[in-house]
Amino acid sequence: MDQKQYEYKPGRVSVVTPVYNGETHLSKMLDSVLNQTYPDMEMILVDDGSQDETVRAAQSYCERFAAKGYEYRIIQAEHKNASAAINQGLEYVSGEYLIWPDSDDFLESESVRRRVDFLQQHPEYECVRSLSYYFNAETGARGERADEQRGDLKKLDLFWDILESKTFVCCGCYMLRAKAFFEVYPERRIPEYDVGQNFQMLLPFMYRHQCPTIEEELYGVAVREGSHSRTALTQVQEEKKYRDYEKLLDDIAENCGITDRESRERILCWKARRRYKIALKYGRKKAAVRALVWLHKCGGFSVSEALKEIIWACFVNGWVEENLYPIYQKIVGRK
Repeated sequence: MDQKQYEYKPGRVSVVTPVYNGETHLSKMLDSVLNQTYPDMEMILVDDGSQDETVRAAQSYCERFAAKGYEYRIIQAEHKNASAAINQGLEYVSGEYLIWPDSDDFLESESVRRRVDFLQQHPEYECVRSLSYYFNAETGARGERADEQRGDLKKLDLFWDILESKTFVCCGCYMLRAKAFFEVYPERRIPEYDVGQNFQMLLPFMYRHQCPTIEEELYGVAVREGSHSRTALTQVQEEKKYRDYEKLLDDIAENCGITDRESRERILCWKARRRYKIALKYGRKKAAVRALVWLHKCGGFSVSEALKEIIWACFVNGWVEENLYPIYQKIVGRK
């Protein structure tokens, strides 16, 4: 598809949502789209090879979307992963603006309008984000504790803050101008991995563009036991997940053209911190020490800090690990 010749429908918001086995929770998100006060939207729902009645549940909404005047497309794909499902939907995006909420989350009725209004009033920005809140998927009650930090809400350059978990990556909070997004991915395909989809969608874009924040909670994140993000992983699965994220970040760095020494070392530090964390979690002390040495070389630790961590990595176990090490981590300010 020729990006330069593609025509976007002015004012339209394209909603791309991947869903897998969402029969029991999809309706809440679709209802929230239908309850938007914004008049021009298209809903592109991609079923990632669900094994339940997700497609039938989605099809039951066809008449309601038609009555609202929103375009509604259901795409059925073979089961792979969320990023592959998003790629199935990106091909059909026709709107000026793009959002990609999760299938079990919730858009407040003014969520889309508030963000479109901001971008129309501020043509100097290619994206905007709002805040989120967390709610219990079973009871609907709001939770007090968020999974992600909000960070400095006045900051505009968010690439490193998102990567280093200093601010939130919550997908449904972000709205991008579609033309600018497809300049990042002219083939309308993000890198496909079993991990991520928000890193792929956001990081290359945030490396190129500033992102202001509307300080309003316009998006609800469902906390649901058994969801993909909350499923307990085995050691083998978790270690693969960490390796996949490293490969994904290498793809993203290449897309961004990151070649300067300072940025490359910062990426190495990110990898080393994660390697240290997972090695310590599973008692792989030699691997933890190697990660600390690497972290020191790329500037993530002073010699004294590295030595302290090496001592803990080598000797922490049993009662010490369960009782003293969490206190030590809190003192030094690292998770």
